[in-house]
Amino acid sequence: MNMTTALRRALQQNPDRALTIFGPRTRTVRESADRIARLAGGLAALGVARGDRVAILALNSDRYHEYLLAVPWLGAVVNPCNIRWSAAELGYALRESETKVLLVDSAFAAMLPALREQWDGLETVVYCGDGAAPDGCVEYEQLIADASPILDVDCGPDDLYGVFFTGGTTGFAKGVMLSHRNMIASAMGSLATLDFVVRGGRLLHTAPMFHLADIATWNAGMMAGSTHVIVPSFTPSSVVGAIAEHHVTDVLLVPTMIQFLVDSPAIESADLSSLRGVVYGASPISAALLQRARKAFPAARFVQAYGMTELSPVATLLSPEDHDDPQLTGSCGRGAIHVEVRIVDSSGKEVPRGTVGEVLVRGENVMIGYWGRPGDSAEALRGGWMHTGDGGYMNDAGYVFIVDRMKDMIISGGENVYSVEVENALARHVAVAACAVIGIPDNQWGERVHAVVVLHPGAQLSVDELQESCRSHIAGYKVPRTVEFVDALPLSGAGKVLKRELRERHRSGTGSQIS
Repeated sequence: MNMTTALRRALQQNPDRALTIFGPRTRTVRESADRIARLAGGLAALGVARGDRVAILALNSDRYHEYLLAVPWLGAVVNPCNIRWSAAELGYALRESETKVLLVDSAFAAMLPALREQWDGLETVVYCGDGAAPDGCVEYEQLIADASPILDVDCGPDDLYGVFFTGGTTGFAKGVMLSHRNMIASAMGSLATLDFVVRGGRLLHTAPMFHLADIATWNAGMMAGSTHVIVPSFTPSSVVGAIAEHHVTDVLLVPTMIQFLVDSPAIESADLSSLRGVVYGASPISAALLQRARKAFPAARFVQAYGMTELSPVATLLSPEDHDDPQLTGSCGRGAIHVEVRIVDSSGKEVPRGTVGEVLVRGENVMIGYWGRPGDSAEALRGGWMHTGDGGYMNDAGYVFIVDRMKDMIISGGENVYSVEVENALARHVAVAACAVIGIPDNQWGERVHAVVVLHPGAQLSVDELQESCRSHIAGYKVPRTVEFVDALPLSGAGKVLKRELRERHRSGTGSQIS
């Protein structure tokens, strides 16, 4: 089985089912499969060979869906680019992976001169936007029209499916190599563990399709017979409108998106009754926000997925039933059916239940390694387990609770402080819209707990009031000693808070006024 198997199966069993909906365009399985085979033929005519990397820099669209299937159809390797990155960062990823062909849409076509300066090995650019192609680019629709369809090369399970560059939250980007086996294991394990998506339902793509969280959900949807409803990017109005118009049954969201949705007046009058499943993850969610989300979408079953790019990406799942247990709302669930999970100390020894250590994962979803980085690969995969770098503990029933990135743990006055716990306490105040907690240098305490807070529009809150609110939920030494109010938090393309950037601001002295 490989990443094109689900398409071939759908073509055999239900060719006239709607497969993609994007704006006014609806394409059936048959139409989509024909275009994918022709796109593969067109890329082959451009010189793309088996194993070559083909990148894409674009907003979500039905053409992104075609790219994710056409590239493996001819045996090449996908390389989805982070739409939030600068030309220098993108050029690094293209150069590092030796990518010679890039698909780009109208939102990013202006970056092409800078990208070519960064990587002179970029031989061909395919313009996958609407309208006329920029000079020097091959036009996507013309490429498909001129090409003959080719047969699927039928990749083997251990062939490389994609190189996914990660590093937006923790530092220098590394290319994660994922095989067809890795991707299939994660999707099938998620579907076998619980009702990850509705069979034969309509799956909305509003999270960026370059990110593995959305690609993994798309992959599961392909296996489950979903129709893929796609909007270019996230806005509350586009999500609400798509759910109501297309009777969407499933959606993947990150907590920042959920926050924007529940704060939006658009949800008050829209018919969202078709929504049956909300999968969320990528960063921690506060108990207060989760409660608001469940109230906003009362017919939806909520599933939390925890994982990382290196795990293709799913490791644990918190079921809808688990969400009804107040003792488990802080958990990211139990290991999905395709993985084993351990919590270990610094020597690699498994710790007693309830003790914080590093989360390790083993299974067929674990990456091949990092592109061109054998040393980093060996370090991350030592002993046959993926060392996630996440700190957490496991209870007696096997539920995992993530407390922090190991490198984000704050040691203040000799006490360990986990930022997630403090963020949950902050978020309980009605005036707080979003927050992040970091450790910053302190002469007396070594590090002090520092909160960066975004307030709801029109809300007013003093530092003293916020600190007092926190003291009613957490120990005094965990309460932020300093608080910084900002208009917005820096986010990665996947909606994760860039704590590294927050820390860098304070090291460079460019942080906002601190109280």
